[in-house]
Amino acid sequence: MNEAAMVRSDLPVIIVGAGLAGSLLALFLARRGYKVEVFERRPDMRVTEIPAGRSINLALSTRGLTALAAVGLDEAIASLAIPMEGRMVHGLDGGLSFQPYGKPGQAILSISRQAINEILMDVSEHERNTRFHFNHKCVDVDLDGAAVVVRDMATDETRTVQGQVVIGADGAFSKVRRRMQRVGGFNYEQDFLPHSYKELTIPPNHRGEFALPPGALHIWARRDFMLIALPNLDRSFTCTLFMSNEGAISFEQLQSPYDVRRFFQNWFPDTLGLMPTLEEDFFDNPTGKLVTIRCQPYHHGDTTCLVGDAAHAVVPFFGQGMNASFEDCRVFAELVDIFGGDWAKVLPAFSTVRKPNADALAQLSLHNYIEMRSDVVDPLYKARKKMDLFLYEHLPDELYMPLYDMVTFSNIPYAQSIARAERQDRALKIGAVTALALAGAGAAYWVNKRRQ
Repeated sequence: MNEAAMVRSDLPVIIVGAGLAGSLLALFLARRGYKVEVFERRPDMRVTEIPAGRSINLALSTRGLTALAAVGLDEAIASLAIPMEGRMVHGLDGGLSFQPYGKPGQAILSISRQAINEILMDVSEHERNTRFHFNHKCVDVDLDGAAVVVRDMATDETRTVQGQVVIGADGAFSKVRRRMQRVGGFNYEQDFLPHSYKELTIPPNHRGEFALPPGALHIWARRDFMLIALPNLDRSFTCTLFMSNEGAISFEQLQSPYDVRRFFQNWFPDTLGLMPTLEEDFFDNPTGKLVTIRCQPYHHGDTTCLVGDAAHAVVPFFGQGMNASFEDCRVFAELVDIFGGDWAKVLPAFSTVRKPNADALAQLSLHNYIEMRSDVVDPLYKARKKMDLFLYEHLPDELYMPLYDMVTFSNIPYAQSIARAERQDRALKIGAVTALALAGAGAAYWVNKRRQ
């Protein structure tokens, strides 16, 4: 450990943000003996109702479960989730087509954002050396001094909190990152999609049961826009409409309850009888933006670091935002173990390891939007998926694994997943060309033999 880190070693690790990444990382570090202070600008969600309309359920898969297993919470949290073994694609004519995600038994888990966040906060708070401070807004960061200036929203009092390191886990519009952007050598990029989203609800039916089969992620793919639905434990579905902001079919065209109902009658007719509060939900819930954040490096010296969405926010179409954030926490803790808590080594190593994989995930997430809203109804896509699953089921994972399954059902780094998928595609093309050539040669041989 370097001299500066040794001087600060009796001070707390300061985490800005008590969301999913901040709460899990607090637990990882507290169990390694660090005193941890977590500052969150919002009220405690365990005692305050959270406004509707913000990604209330998420898809948990292998990477996230691996991180949770490292703190002994994978089984407890998985018990609050609903397995989804594939996509249920709804045609405009009401027809259904099920597309499995992977091998039989493989599933992603639909889980409440609030439920998982509350468990992480509860368990983290039970560590004697962890404290959460809610209604405390970070207003500034002393990057070189490893200190934050926080304002108590209840009293309007401002104070400076000194730490040994500051970790920004405060989301896509991170205050910690904004402070880092003012330092030379820090690169930052944000891209908003010209599409947004609106959250809606399918409640339980009149018998109190799921209105749709619960073991799938439901998709109404309409080429340029789509509706999806994920099941909840209360037997409702959280629906999300993704659509362009402007144009002939867009959010700007839906200005009245009549507009909304006519739009759903035209494009999602099988949902109208399932959504009794459609118009109210549409106008009561906010229209969310879709942004990709890239920056480099994720750290400043040996005093400050970004994790989760603060470092690499991605659009939600691969269902990996939470999983990547949890993977951040696991990797960060492993680097702490490797380097004995020497922040001058831990923080640069974290940037080096995570940056290429976060960029790869951003690429995957953007591409998967096209796949979900358009490709899932394309016959060639469906044929390729069937071939992928056939090879995946009949060959060892070391020889063949579809890209989706590498991302979702393994811990293979995202960048390596893309590279391996490209190698597999090249091998398949070579194999197909070779097979065609052999078939052609064989046919020519028999034709020639018949002529003789």
